[in-house]
Amino acid sequence: MELAMSNTPWWRGAVTYQIYPRSFLDSNGDGVGDLPGIVDRLDYVASLGVDAIWISPFFKSPMADFGYDISDYRAVDPLFGTLDDFDQLLSKAHRLGLKVMIDQVLSHTSAEHDWFKESRESRDNPKSDWYVWADANNDGSPPNNWLSIFGGIAWRWEARRGQYYLHNFLSAQPDLNFHHPDVRAAALDNVRFWLDRGVDGLRLDAINFCFHDRQLRNNPAKPKHLRVGRGFRPDNPYAFQYHLYNNTQPENLTFLAELRALLDQYPQVVAMGEISSEDSLATMAEYTCPGRLHMGYSFELLTSDFSAAYIRQTVEQLESKLTDGWPCWSISNHDVERVVTRWGGTNPPAALANQLTALVCSLRGSVCVYQGEELALTDAELPFETLHDPYGIAFWPNFKGRDGCRTPMPWRDSSGAGFSSGTPWLPVPAEHQRVAVATQEAMPTSALHGFRQFMKWRQQQPALKWGNIQFIDTAEPVLAFVRRFESEAVLAVFNLANTDTTIKLPELGDLTAMAGHGLLSGQLSHCQNSRGQFNRDPLSDGQLGGGQLGGGQLGEPQLDLPGHSVWFAKIGSQNDNA
Repeated sequence: MELAMSNTPWWRGAVTYQIYPRSFLDSNGDGVGDLPGIVDRLDYVASLGVDAIWISPFFKSPMADFGYDISDYRAVDPLFGTLDDFDQLLSKAHRLGLKVMIDQVLSHTSAEHDWFKESRESRDNPKSDWYVWADANNDGSPPNNWLSIFGGIAWRWEARRGQYYLHNFLSAQPDLNFHHPDVRAAALDNVRFWLDRGVDGLRLDAINFCFHDRQLRNNPAKPKHLRVGRGFRPDNPYAFQYHLYNNTQPENLTFLAELRALLDQYPQVVAMGEISSEDSLATMAEYTCPGRLHMGYSFELLTSDFSAAYIRQTVEQLESKLTDGWPCWSISNHDVERVVTRWGGTNPPAALANQLTALVCSLRGSVCVYQGEELALTDAELPFETLHDPYGIAFWPNFKGRDGCRTPMPWRDSSGAGFSSGTPWLPVPAEHQRVAVATQEAMPTSALHGFRQFMKWRQQQPALKWGNIQFIDTAEPVLAFVRRFESEAVLAVFNLANTDTTIKLPELGDLTAMAGHGLLSGQLSHCQNSRGQFNRDPLSDGQLGGGQLGGGQLGEPQLDLPGHSVWFAKIGSQNDNA
């Protein structure tokens, strides 16, 4: 096992902590988080037991979409600091044993980027074809029916050229024309700049949006009953179409191979692609084939569905499609409602946050956790007048946008929550201040300490980090599966409801409850006589586990699971104790 572990790339089974820099820590009192603020709190991040950090965009930007509209790919926006600040961040992270991943937004730029400023001036300048330009229809309407995720048509008129340009997101985010070889070369050169600087990985934003259909064919309509979204709501007009032509084009596969060839020049660097397509799981499998991306990341578990059946179906569908690819799972990020609210409601149970961390970290794959998950932060309720997110402003009140998950990190229960000495760019809810880092540090039973304990325990479980996965048939609300790596097998059981439940386990061999994970745990019972009476295993600890049941020796095992509890057990053969 030691040889296999030593040959495993660092990112396989790794847990990456996403930092949204605007909201992590403000070092200069302007109300906005920055790179020096991240440097100041890297010791805290390292103490969580995670393997890496992913920093959302900090590049020069007019901030129309808060950094995802880049005007200079090689410069740090002054709001966040300087390149020297980034170099200090990278150096300190590496000293602490943390890998550093950064966002790369390749499919589009800011309308303030020099490339676009030149391209829009005329139809015959050197960069005239670097963006997606098209003539109007005879009646002056846009060239086709493509829609923007952020609302409205995906085309904007530019009078200087007398043409429309494509924007899959905001009109301030024009799409690059990746059919042009010079665009692809320039994008790779920008990636190389950060690889040469020493980053350990890239999170590739909207990577399936790089290419568009050359013929600009209309997207077909989608029937109302099929309008489900990943990253957008069913009542968003974007959901009214099958997006067959404005993204996920076959030419993208060639570009991914070019990107991978560049990455392979930098040993141990990883690329993780964010994917949202008509069949995101199939696209993840396709994009992570050999010679393409190392990992795929999608919105499939960033939904409101929290049933055991849905989670099992999602994982099994992806597993059936993957060949050599590797998934990365996430249940919260900067684009969706925080998971304890999304899956736990307005008053989520105390045990839920740590259970969900354990669940996502027990699936086969790597994991991204979002800042504040370790504190069990709920999604903030913000009044309309405080919103900054253009997506939320456009679709208010049906969709309240993404600001609720982007509020500043609460470090202390004080004015500004220890985030800033000035006025935070978004308000910090009082309920967040009450669960601030300093408060939870002083509480041994807090979600923060539970998060740390589980992460430390998981690091010692090769099966949970690298093993394959096989689900076990259980009724709602229980999700159960086995992870196997070499000679080790671990059974993981999760009661996803807030009420107690009992299940009968299938014959799996000897089951030895695993201790040390710190989670609310189930208890194993067994049938001891012909009348079917169940007795508690005398060695079992209801909180941490710790009993053993010989397969078949004491009858059919029964597992009692309190609400939002888990049960981990080592599986051995029936001959192990002979």
